[in-house]
Amino acid sequence: MQTSDAAVPGSDAPVVLELANVAKSFGAVLALRSGTLRVQAGSIHALIGENGAGKSTLVKIVAGLYRRDSGELRLDGEDVDFATTAQAKAAGVAVIYQEPTLFPDLSVTENIFMGRQLTGRFGKIDRRAMRHEVERLFTRLGVAIDPDRPAEGLSIADQQVIEIAKAVSLDAKLLVMDEPTAALSGVEVERLFSIARSLRDEGRGLIFISHRFDEVFALCDTVTVMRDGAYISTMAIADTTPSELVRQMVGRDVTELFPKTEAAIGEPLLEVTNLTSQGVFHDISFTVRAGEIVGLAGLVGAGRSEVARAVFGVDGYQEGSVSMRGAPVRRGRPVDAMRAGIALVPEDRRKQGLVVDSGVGRNITMAIRRGLARFGLLTTGMENNAARVWASRLEVKAHALDTVAATLSGGNQQKVVLAKWLATEPDVLIIDEPTRGIDVGTKSEVHRLLSELAGRGMGILMISSELPEVLGMADRVLVMREGRITAEIDRAQATSENVMFAATHASEQHA
Repeated sequence: MQTSDAAVPGSDAPVVLELANVAKSFGAVLALRSGTLRVQAGSIHALIGENGAGKSTLVKIVAGLYRRDSGELRLDGEDVDFATTAQAKAAGVAVIYQEPTLFPDLSVTENIFMGRQLTGRFGKIDRRAMRHEVERLFTRLGVAIDPDRPAEGLSIADQQVIEIAKAVSLDAKLLVMDEPTAALSGVEVERLFSIARSLRDEGRGLIFISHRFDEVFALCDTVTVMRDGAYISTMAIADTTPSELVRQMVGRDVTELFPKTEAAIGEPLLEVTNLTSQGVFHDISFTVRAGEIVGLAGLVGAGRSEVARAVFGVDGYQEGSVSMRGAPVRRGRPVDAMRAGIALVPEDRRKQGLVVDSGVGRNITMAIRRGLARFGLLTTGMENNAARVWASRLEVKAHALDTVAATLSGGNQQKVVLAKWLATEPDVLIIDEPTRGIDVGTKSEVHRLLSELAGRGMGILMISSELPEVLGMADRVLVMREGRITAEIDRAQATSENVMFAATHASEQHA
C-alpha cells in the first residue's frame, strides 16, 4: 500500500517538506535506502518505524546534520542541500529532541536568543526587549515559565517548550518532534499536544516521531511508515488502524504484544521490608517470588526508580532491610546485591547501563569480566566468546562484537544492557522501563524474553510507565504514589481504572 498523495485531508494545502528516494550510507552500511516524505502546511505528520528503520537518519538530513548521497529534498518547493544545521535553521527547520540541550547557567530568555540577541542604540543588548518578546511567545503558546529563571533545574517538558518558543521566534515553517513525550507525565504530554495543535493551526508543518500509537492517533493527521531504511506507505490517520501500522512496520503480524505465559510461582526470592529513604520513599515492603513478574506502576515522580536503585545498592536508605532467599543484603553495596543474585537494568540505558563508546562485546561482559579471567589474564577472544553467546540469545543486531554501542538503535542498546545483566545469571531481575523508546516489534521480543525468564524460575520486578505493559505482563501489580505503595493488585483484578485510582489517590487500596 503506497498512498503517498494522502499527505493530509485536503490535498490542496501547500507542501512544506518533500523528500523523494533519499539515500545515505556510512561506509558499507546503508542507513537509508529510499527516504520519502511529504509534509503539508497546517498538518501534523507522524513518522513511524522500528528502531533502525531510517527515521533518525532522515531527520538528520532534514536538520543539516548529514548530507544525502542521492535523492531529492525540497523545502517550500525549492531544492535544498543543507551542509550545516545553521543552514537548515535559517531556512526554517527546527528539531525538538527528547532531551534538549540548553545552557544551564543562562536564563530562559538568554537561551531563546542565544547567538541573535536583540540590540538597541549603539549595539547594546536590549534585555528588556528580549524579555518582552519571550513573554509574548509564552502567552502565545499558553504556558507559564519565568523568562528570568536559569535553565538549570527546569523539567524536560519546560526545556522542550523553550526550544519550541525559540523555533517560533525564528518563524520556523517545519518543526520536527523526535520522541518528545518519552520522559513526560500525562499532564505534560497534553500541554505539549496543545502547543503542537496551535502551531498546526497557524499553518506550520510538524513531524511527530513516536513509538506510542495512542499518541499518534490522538495528535496526528497523517502517518508515514518506514522499514529497513525504506519508505513503505503514507496514509491519513482516519484511514488506518494500529494493527495495520504494526504489520507495515515489522513486515508481519505481531499478534501478541504481551506474550505472557503462565509460570509456576515458587518460593520468595527478594524480600523488601519497611524500606525508607527520607524525602524519597517511605515504608516500602514487598516480595518477589520465583517465576513471578511483579509490576511496579505509578506516575512519574512516584519514587519507583529510587526504590529499585536502593534495593540494588546504588542509593542508600535509612530504615528497613533487603534480603535474598532469607539472607540480608548490605545496603549501598551493588557488588553484594550482584553476589546475592540481583541484577538491575536501569531506566536510562545510555547513561547508566552502557559504556556507549565501547563495543558490544565489552559491554555485555562488563559485569562478569573478573569471572572470565584465567590466572589473572583476560583476552579479547575470551570476552568475545562469552559475549557472542548472549548477543545471539538476545538477537542483538550489530555488524560485529566490536561495533560501538552508541551506533546501535535504541532497541538493540536495550538488548545489550539486558545481555550484560543476564550474563551474571541472576535469580532476580529488576528492569526499569524495559521498552521505553523502542519499537513495537522489539517490544514484543523483550516481553517474550521476560516471560521466558519467569518460566525458568527467575523473579522479575518490572517498573513501567506504560499501563498496558504492566497489565499485560505482571502477575501482581504494586502501585506507588508520592513515595508510598498505595495498592497491591493481583493480575485477575488489575484494570486501568483501579491502577490509576491507586496512582492518584493517597489512601491505600488493596485488592
